[in-house]
Order: sequence, then C-alpha cells, then structure tokens
Amino acid sequence: MALTRDFKQTVRERAQHDPAFAKAILREAASLFLNGDPATARLILRDLVNATVGFEALAVQTGRPSKSLHRMLSASGNPGMDNLAAIFDALRANLQVDFEVHAV
Repeated sequence: MALTRDFKQTVRERAQHDPAFAKAILREAASLFLNGDPATARLILRDLVNATVGFEALAVQTGRPSKSLHRMLSASGNPGMDNLAAIFDALRANLQVDFEVHAV
C-alpha cells in the first residue's frame, strides 16, 4: 500500500520552507478574488494563514478577533472589503510581497 500525506499538511510544510511558494499562494488568492472566485480564494488564504502567520498572530496584526477571521476565511465566509484588505495587508507584510496590477 502506498503511503499518502494530507494535502493541507503538504501545503503547510512547503509554505513554511519555501518562501516563493507561500508568495505564489498569496498571489493566486488575490488573482482568484479579482477574477470572481472568492470562495476558492478564501480557502486558499485560510490554508496560507495556517501555514505561515497563524490566526492568533493575524488577529493581533489586523485588530480583528481570531474567531472572526476563521469565519471570514471559511467556505461560507463573507469578509467585508476592509477586513479582506487587512488580511491581505498582514499576509503581504509577513511574506514581503508587493502586488502590481496589470490590465489585459
């Protein structure tokens, strides 16, 4: 029988050891939000938060309760623009990512 690993565990470990991978995940989440797939973007952000900064530290950085952040980034979450901007800003700062927008 083949050994398998949990996907979320694999993502978490790679994001912790490969900064370029973590940055790519953040960029993908931003792209998904901007291109009309917020549900997938929220789940990707949730995995990224768990893999990097953690919800407790994110709560401190954003000034929002950890439990609220968990709800916002759940499958049925609905973060407002201010909350979403705070989440992206905190993750962007932690991962040292700058965003550039290019129109096509």
